[in-house]
Amino acid sequence: MNFIEYPDKEMMMMDLATQIADDLTEALHHDERAILSVPGGTTPGPLFDALCVVDLPWERVDVMLNDERWVPLDSDRSNTKLLRERLLVNRAAAARYLPLYAEAERPEDKLAELEKVIEPELPIAVLLLGMGADMHTASIFPGADRLSDALASDAPILLPMRAPNAPEPRITLSARVLDGALRKHILIVGDEKRAALEKAQTLSPIEAPVSAVLTGANVHWAP
Repeated sequence: MNFIEYPDKEMMMMDLATQIADDLTEALHHDERAILSVPGGTTPGPLFDALCVVDLPWERVDVMLNDERWVPLDSDRSNTKLLRERLLVNRAAAARYLPLYAEAERPEDKLAELEKVIEPELPIAVLLLGMGADMHTASIFPGADRLSDALASDAPILLPMRAPNAPEPRITLSARVLDGALRKHILIVGDEKRAALEKAQTLSPIEAPVSAVLTGANVHWAP
């Protein structure tokens, strides 16, 4: 793990956007297409604003989420809605979006359909993850119903996930797929999450799921 500290969030977002763009450019020198996998939530919004205007061959980039809440696409809790408003705009509108949601009552009803689109494009070229204060990443939560399955070395690409602190079902990439990314970045903000990261390095993935993806990752932190 490589820990990178920034003086403020604005500088971190701009610098990280540049690093991700450089990583994608390098990946596209070797392969015809490249997957960029990103988190939802409010923290990466400014990074998306910076990244979407970068001059890249976006038509060769596949964008996908790390995880998604199983809610309609017009819900304010939809990560897909965030991407459509903040990342898949301007120059990045040319990217192809690989969905983690399809209209159905339960994520289990659409897993096979969604995996069929993702599988041929793997591995992820550039991964950006967040981390919660509880040391979860993507929707791999401590205490979740499918936690052991999500952390298994032979885990499927996608898993449905339900956790005590998650108000709706989720769908998430497994730790195997996340950790298999060619370039890994983790974005965290604030003293609470820095302390959580330090704690996670001493715990097992069952206790601190983010620890399953820390090896070889660049962790970007600002106060």
